[in-house]
Amino acid sequence: MIENKNIAFVGAGFMGSALIRGLVSSKTAAPERISAFDSDQETLEALSGQLGVKAAGDNEEAVKNADIVILAVKPQIVAEVARSFRGEIDGEKLVISIAAGVTIKSLEALFPSGSKIIRAMPNMPAMVGEAATAICAGGAVEKDDIEIARQIFDAVGKTVVVDESAMDAVTGLSGSGPAFVFTFLEALTDAGLSCGLGREVAEKLAGQTLYGAARLARETGDSPAKLRERITSPGGTTLAGLASLKSEGFSDVVQNAVKAAMKRSKELGS
Repeated sequence: MIENKNIAFVGAGFMGSALIRGLVSSKTAAPERISAFDSDQETLEALSGQLGVKAAGDNEEAVKNADIVILAVKPQIVAEVARSFRGEIDGEKLVISIAAGVTIKSLEALFPSGSKIIRAMPNMPAMVGEAATAICAGGAVEKDDIEIARQIFDAVGKTVVVDESAMDAVTGLSGSGPAFVFTFLEALTDAGLSCGLGREVAEKLAGQTLYGAARLARETGDSPAKLRERITSPGGTTLAGLASLKSEGFSDVVQNAVKAAMKRSKELGS
């Protein structure tokens, strides 16, 4: 579906670059069908040299012959950047925005009436091809457009389709979630240090434990509760540790973090 489409990236920062690398490495899109522009010319030229994608001279040039436009700039400059290529957008081009907190309604106001707009929320693990991405569609978007967007984001991880009303919750859970996981990883490592392990050993054990547990959950399809029960023996070490987590309100702390991030997302989008 996407093989014969020309794709333009307006913005090639860490997330834009990650998407480009994912599309090329997975062979979802040929590099000669990808054009990009970024205000950081050094980054753009390096990306072009490494992957063979076209480095455009400006946003308008990048978008001109594109079938799909991926808007990958910071939320605060979306309106300014959109104006630079608005004239190249018609009812045929699909515009996909990954600008956090910028609603479909706001995006539709920036482009001609009837423009096809998809909003996406990928997260940082896109940099290693393991992103969790949620997408939602505007009124002019067709079923095939959603599948095209899914193909693009599947090139860097896993993708779900949601209603836009869920995007603030998505931001709180998977958008901010990696930072929460890194915080837990840091705490787990520090716990190893406090128990007498050296830093190198603690970091390696904590990192592999987190990675292995996540992979086990994904590949078996078993619920976290079921997997937790398999490890937990009556009167054992794991049960003692879990009891401590429960007494300290661990679940509430995590839920409150996600809810706080969701609340802030709503504030930024209003």
